[in-house]
Amino acid sequence: MKLLKSVSKVTLLAVMISGVCHAATVNLRVMETTDMHGNMMDYDYYKDRATAQHGLVRAATLIDAARAEVDNSVLVDNGDVIQGSPMADYAAAHLKKGDVHPVYQAMNRLDYAVGSVGNHEFNYGLDYLQQALSGAKFPYINANVYHADGEKPYFKQYLIVDTPVKDSEGKTHNLRIGYIGFVPPQIALWDRAHLEGKVVVKDITETAKKLVPQMRKEGADVVIAIAHSGISADPYKALAENSTYYLSQVPGINAIAFGHSHGSSRAPALLRCRAWISPRAR
Repeated sequence: MKLLKSVSKVTLLAVMISGVCHAATVNLRVMETTDMHGNMMDYDYYKDRATAQHGLVRAATLIDAARAEVDNSVLVDNGDVIQGSPMADYAAAHLKKGDVHPVYQAMNRLDYAVGSVGNHEFNYGLDYLQQALSGAKFPYINANVYHADGEKPYFKQYLIVDTPVKDSEGKTHNLRIGYIGFVPPQIALWDRAHLEGKVVVKDITETAKKLVPQMRKEGADVVIAIAHSGISADPYKALAENSTYYLSQVPGINAIAFGHSHGSSRAPALLRCRAWISPRAR
């Protein structure tokens, strides 16, 4: 996947701000980075030369431009960021207590609202994952990974963030944006050596059905699902890896930012929610 194609954006009709005599519209641009796999710089470590094809340092220009186009925007990351390049492997071998992981030295400069873990975040084990995440200056969420008892969530499952926004008439309001994150249940198999006996991973769609109504009751005006999961129209199967299609049918979700499969041309025909964001591979 080429990182310059991984910065996706969508304008979401977020909410109608109602008054006694009229209602004004708030438009929110949701931007996503996903599956960056440790590619922060515009450098190909395998070929040992500079490249114009990837690097968050280049994507940052696109992010800045997208922000400048609109009054209201948020940026989220969908995981698979601490693994996948020689730089990431080097960091895994040499990161010391108190060090900020190189990916977060870069990402902390871009004002992310929230991040959600991907399957490759677990490749180096839970201790290293927690050490790496501690360097992020933005919160991390995941809803479907639990401690071994299957009852206590391993991460904070969702966040509801008070976000100042401007409406179509230029007036400022507080929009309560709910974020909820998901990872493929298959991490229990893919990283069994690190995870067996330590965590339980539950179904993406069923977890959303349980928690999204709770988020609404707690005051979320809109809910954005950050799903590290691909898209498939195969018949529903519990614990499916690619669950975005069925997740889009969960009532109360306004938008889905998804990844994992490094691109999908089927999303427009399949997804049922109002807005979606996916990476594009080339």
